[in-house]
Amino acid sequence: MMFLRRAALAAAFLGVTAVLPPAAAHADTAPGCRGTVTADSVPAPDPEQSRLADPRTAAFPEQAGLDTFVRRFPAALCSARDAAEAERLLGTWGEALWQAAVNRAQGRRPGGDLATGDDRPLYWARLAMTVRLARWQPAFPVDRAALKSRFEDASRGLTSNEFRAAQGVRRIFVSGFDPFGLDAELRRANPSGSAALQLNGRRMTLADGTVAEFRAVVLPVRYADFDAGIVERAYGPRLAAGPRSADMITSISQGYPGLFTLEAWAGRARSADPYPDNAAALSGGTYDHPVTAPGLGPGAEFLRTSLPTDAMTTVQTPYPVRLNTAVTEIPAGQQGPVDREDGPTPGSRAVAGGGGGYLSNEVAYRSNRLRLELRPDLPGGHLHTPVLTGLPADPGQLTGADFERNENGITAQVLAVLRASNAGR
Repeated sequence: MMFLRRAALAAAFLGVTAVLPPAAAHADTAPGCRGTVTADSVPAPDPEQSRLADPRTAAFPEQAGLDTFVRRFPAALCSARDAAEAERLLGTWGEALWQAAVNRAQGRRPGGDLATGDDRPLYWARLAMTVRLARWQPAFPVDRAALKSRFEDASRGLTSNEFRAAQGVRRIFVSGFDPFGLDAELRRANPSGSAALQLNGRRMTLADGTVAEFRAVVLPVRYADFDAGIVERAYGPRLAAGPRSADMITSISQGYPGLFTLEAWAGRARSADPYPDNAAALSGGTYDHPVTAPGLGPGAEFLRTSLPTDAMTTVQTPYPVRLNTAVTEIPAGQQGPVDREDGPTPGSRAVAGGGGGYLSNEVAYRSNRLRLELRPDLPGGHLHTPVLTGLPADPGQLTGADFERNENGITAQVLAVLRASNAGR
């Protein structure tokens, strides 16, 4: 399992009309803009935004009917009359983009050539809109970083994920991730993001006959956002005590080829270098020299899952589902890392959890550290999906029958595993 974990991470890097918020009809004459953007005033794109230079990136929102958001966004920005209105506008447009992607994934918004469950149109539309935000020339002072964060949170589901109040309905909160490893293959998708879109707001009957409502978010593959507390912002409100708090949480990410794994242990350390995040940033930690993430609150070196793994591993088709008890640790009194298949030993320092030392492990650690602080009796953990394969050999083809069949199979099994999570309670 240790070899598979490291090989999977290496492979990732080496190998209807939209209902939009109102916008000004003519950006150049709107009160919130100084005028046409000039070449001198255009900020340089960050490494993630630089990938938009590939024309295929625009095809994803176009072929999903989300390009209207990108095209109309500049005019909407120019309709803002002050900083407070701009902040509200960024939240409104972010939530509208998120809901459009959710509606599309759940079949309520037909249109476009891509499969409804495809998570890539949301990713590339959001990224294109952040470029438009960076180019915006408002006629009043704004905090661009705060506005971008507001838009990012809203377009990822963080600001609109409250459960409905209903007697007898269990509440399950999940997170997925953006696509990653895009320098090696720009067309990559992430089935965990697809699963999040297909789950958000849905009610389903679990294996024991109870009804559950799901709420979901899609997180960025960027260390800086984790440092800034996006995991805590996502999970914190759903872990606060109250009638609309979660009854179970689980983070989801893409993991190993050919199988699902429920991770028994999440480690406190970052250790995935030399593999960068989507912004080309490194964590600063390796297997020989792991580091702790900035701003991470107090907690144990390893946290154990409290998910009902016996029930969840009964779902074995089309992919096997395994409980992964492996970790990498520096044993007490020693200096070098040791791989262990049966969990950590007392007093050891974390190098990697079952999910490695990258952000999939970190979301599990952060969310469950917070769970233990706020709701220690709540079930929580992490689910890794199989690696999504099947892209056509022709790099100009964005999708294909094998790719769509594989993505549908993985996301359908995510739902099946989660349906089994309440069995035997």
